[in-house]
Amino acid sequence: MTREDPIYQSFLCVLREELIPAMGCTEPIAIAYAAAKAAALLPERPHTVQVEVSGNIIKNVKSVVVPHTGSLHGIAAAAAAGIAAGDPDKQLEVLSAIRDDQIADIRAYLDRTAFRISQIDSPFLFDIRVTCFSSGGEAMARIVGSHTNLVQLRRDGEWLVSKPCRETVQDCRTDRSFMSVERIVQFADALSPEDAAPIFDRQIAYNMAIAEEGMAGNYGAKIGKTLRDAYGDSVHNRARYLAAAASDARMNGCELPVIINSGSGNQGITCSVPVIVYARALGADPALLYRALAVSNLCTIHQKTRIGTLSAYCGAVSAGCGAGAGIAYLHGGGYEEVKHTLVNAMAIASGIICDGAKASCAAKIATSVDAGLMGYHMYRCGNQFFAGDGIVKAGIEPTIRTVGELAHDGMADTDREIIKLMMEP
Repeated sequence: MTREDPIYQSFLCVLREELIPAMGCTEPIAIAYAAAKAAALLPERPHTVQVEVSGNIIKNVKSVVVPHTGSLHGIAAAAAAGIAAGDPDKQLEVLSAIRDDQIADIRAYLDRTAFRISQIDSPFLFDIRVTCFSSGGEAMARIVGSHTNLVQLRRDGEWLVSKPCRETVQDCRTDRSFMSVERIVQFADALSPEDAAPIFDRQIAYNMAIAEEGMAGNYGAKIGKTLRDAYGDSVHNRARYLAAAASDARMNGCELPVIINSGSGNQGITCSVPVIVYARALGADPALLYRALAVSNLCTIHQKTRIGTLSAYCGAVSAGCGAGAGIAYLHGGGYEEVKHTLVNAMAIASGIICDGAKASCAAKIATSVDAGLMGYHMYRCGNQFFAGDGIVKAGIEPTIRTVGELAHDGMADTDREIIKLMMEP
């Protein structure tokens, strides 16, 4: 594969589309973004805000802290922050410029405004509709399918944006159907540092900064610190505890941005931090680290393409498998090592449920990274799972398709039951 190859260029496009910055858990940030977009159409702040969201959005916003709000959490807080102090032009960094002196204003606006929260009757797993009412008019913004896919924008009955609503978002995005693990490794082998640096330098800087903050502070259940104190400072454990610490911070109000993957900051952390930790321990040069990050990020995206943005299947599992693949590549592995690492890891960890964004995500990340590392070390030691071992199929692509069907189709009822249980007192 060469730089001029259309497939090479398509992989670069996928990475640029997916590896973008976000501040805070992406679901409440998406609510803040939609609310900011709608409110910006009105001449004054709305006195009533109606927020209708799909069950998966409720699941992922219910327990997580909204950044730059003084530890507020929940759907109404996210919408209030977007309206009172958000910048809709910044999309997933909509709350990044909030000043300390604005936090009191956000709280006051939340207290005096009528927020009506309900579950939307929608066929889409990812659906957010925010309608703002003021004495000067009414405005609505709707996001479907992914965190910044604004499909509808209306002011006083006039449609400013009206696009088809669908779960799979393809508009202005690169078609992922060309992707395979074999092509991912070929792309990584050919990747030019000149092309890679603008994509991965920011991921390295952002995601390691929040990992270090997670270890320095006291966030959530302190999973990162627990792992370090219980299991020591080996490179294997360091990969786990730093990834977990980044999630500790991110799920519990840290205001540092992360570079996301497949719409998720936790997935962006999981598929990058362990690879960076191993690269530093090995003394890998920047070019090799870039290539290993290309493998880890793209293997994560490839798995998530069939699963979808939100489901009952914990996305950290896909990212942990991706991290294992990237670490296999760092150690000199090629297509054989990467594909067997992925199959082994998916056989170990597939089925961990997603019960929303919250402190325990950090522990699930540590478990998923461990599965990725186990998958690699199994193959390195001459051991592997074979077709017929549970959901494992003959070959990496059939196994990825099977896990995708399990997560997207097979766990649909599980997802509804999780949401129902979470809504109970």
